[in-house]
Amino acid sequence: MPIPEAEFIWFNGEMLPWSQAQIHVLSHVVSYGSSIFEGIRAYATPQGPAVFRLEPHVRRLFDSAHIYRMEIPYSQEQIATAICETVRVNHLPSAYIRPLVFRGYRELGVNPLHCPLEVVIAAFEWGRYLGEEALEEGVDVCVSSWNRMAPNTFPAMAKSGANYMNAQLIKMEALRHGYVEGIALDVTGYVSEGSGENLFVLRDGHLYTPPLANSILPGITRDAVMLLAREQDIPVIERTLPREFLYIADEAFFSGTAAEITPIRSIDGIPVGAGRRGPLTAQLQQAFFDIVEGRVEDRHGWLTPVEE
Repeated sequence: MPIPEAEFIWFNGEMLPWSQAQIHVLSHVVSYGSSIFEGIRAYATPQGPAVFRLEPHVRRLFDSAHIYRMEIPYSQEQIATAICETVRVNHLPSAYIRPLVFRGYRELGVNPLHCPLEVVIAAFEWGRYLGEEALEEGVDVCVSSWNRMAPNTFPAMAKSGANYMNAQLIKMEALRHGYVEGIALDVTGYVSEGSGENLFVLRDGHLYTPPLANSILPGITRDAVMLLAREQDIPVIERTLPREFLYIADEAFFSGTAAEITPIRSIDGIPVGAGRRGPLTAQLQQAFFDIVEGRVEDRHGWLTPVEE
């Protein structure tokens, strides 16, 4: 789906017209993938747009930058303010927000340290990542032949552009075989995550999710789901999961900024539970959307209003 253009992009501290936010083709990031980024949503609420878990997302952006030795020339507070400002100046009732930090144009060698850091924030309207009907009907997925990164190769805890070359292979393979998404295993053959989503599996009333050691991104929506589940007395277990555990799941779903909470109805052609969204997944979706869309009290302080 083409990106729906907005009016302005925040680029190194200035609001530029969308079409003028450009970089040189020999920027370091183009050759070497030297970028880190975030995906954040602002939801429409009765009080206006509000950004979901702004501070944790900004902190993770800075954590990713720190891992890759990038010194962002703004404070976390300045980036958070700029994110809200970008949503506001584009008059967006809801938005997908993409903060992006990358190595720019100066030198072309592998060493990135002499290339300037560029900081960009884009915000635009974007619907359901896995399809408008996916939240209710669920999606058909496969286990990918591509593994997630081995430890001590690419740091999975950093949300870096280079990691998403791996994600692209997983996604393209799934689509080529008629699935909506793929589930990756880690280098040892245990369950990791989707190409761009964390994974949850329900079995006998317990909610399981792979731990950080299985090469997953520490998802912020994942963290929210775990909290909501525990509030509803659903035991949450972070545990290494073998592939076959997926085939005996009562329910399964993806979580993520883009995917939100998306049910999985089949894995490798095997129905998950009854082959449709399960009751626990629906329950967690309801609890999540009630908060982020402003229908109940924001008891966890997850929403940052975008002031007009």
